[in-house]
Amino acid sequence: MNESVVPPLKLSVLPGRFAVCGLPAGSTLPTWFQPRPFATASWAMDELSLVCAQEQVPADVLARCERDWCCLMLHGPIPFQSTGILFRILQPLAAAGIGIFAISTFDTDYVLVKEASREAAIAALVDDGHRVMDRN
Repeated sequence: MNESVVPPLKLSVLPGRFAVCGLPAGSTLPTWFQPRPFATASWAMDELSLVCAQEQVPADVLARCERDWCCLMLHGPIPFQSTGILFRILQPLAAAGIGIFAISTFDTDYVLVKEASREAAIAALVDDGHRVMDRN
């Protein structure tokens, strides 16, 4: 018998609501972008993507912007040789019909879901055996 028991993953819901913004290629960081409480900037050939606390984003921002995201943080660090970690989170969310925006850092992964799907996302993850702690 070669069954391995996969321990549940532990996640925390970060406080606040987040915005996901897309700026044109070649953009620099706007002055309103602040790296707290959680923020990330990703430059690609055809865009600059920002995730930050939504209250930082001015109402008149000229970027594409999606507001009202909830951020779930996987407790890490997650070793690079680990496989299927993000899949274990995304699979129950996909089965529940919940869209996501995923971000990986050196130590861990973050999954954003729309605030309107927050409770359903937490329920799907808990039903799948994971532990979710709410920091709000």
